[in-house]
Amino acid sequence: MKKFLITSLIGLFLSSVAIADTDGENSLSKKDSGKVKDCFEGLNRATFSLNQGLDKVIFRPVAKGYRSLPSPVRNGTSNALVNLSSLITIPNNVLQGDFKTAGINTGRFVVNTTVGILGIFDVAEKMGFSEYEKEDYGQTLGKWGVGAGCYVVLPVLGPSTVRDTFGSFINVLGGDPYYNASTHGNNEYLSDKVYMTTKVVSGIDFRAKNLESIDNLKKNSIDFYASVRSLYLQDRQQKIVNSNPTIEIMYEGDWEEVETQ
Repeated sequence: MKKFLITSLIGLFLSSVAIADTDGENSLSKKDSGKVKDCFEGLNRATFSLNQGLDKVIFRPVAKGYRSLPSPVRNGTSNALVNLSSLITIPNNVLQGDFKTAGINTGRFVVNTTVGILGIFDVAEKMGFSEYEKEDYGQTLGKWGVGAGCYVVLPVLGPSTVRDTFGSFINVLGGDPYYNASTHGNNEYLSDKVYMTTKVVSGIDFRAKNLESIDNLKKNSIDFYASVRSLYLQDRQQKIVNSNPTIEIMYEGDWEEVETQ
């Protein structure tokens, strides 16, 4: 039932794009013009306002409380979350044909999971492993030439595109190795509650790192919605071509660094 609902939602997105984008510029095809339209701007702005309300009432206060924790606790939590994200990055390295990086990231994951105690300590960095760069299915689809489709704002998760939203559902439809990671080296998998907890903590960790950056961006933007949209789309394109990113967008909308200058 769960997969049926997700498949239906994907179908709705794709059909909406076909209706809203009749000139074909943003269809999910290899004829990507590089320009992403905001086909659902009215709905997107409403969802953006909802997200801002939730941020004001819930996420920002929680993030401020999180920042009051001792630095070693926050760093260890962040390291562990990054380590878990390798389970999404590695298969995407393979799908993009980057087998060397896949091997490096596999070694990084093994070292940090074992010696680094589930990734709490980034031992791989101290051993000289190259800098870790996250990859996801949306980036892989972009590498394969799939167009971004229209820009969309998802409730809670934030900015996305039809392609990136579809990419995020690949995990559920195809079996997310992050979700199916064994907790004890046997067939005991992460429960739904544990899985969702890691996602929530990832969002809080991101928000805590960027309290001032996001506040400054909001304060200095004539149109905060448009600024976030521009930053997201620029970042996604830079990630696909592997250039220096403006912001770091994690799988569920986790920004690691927001450029406000």
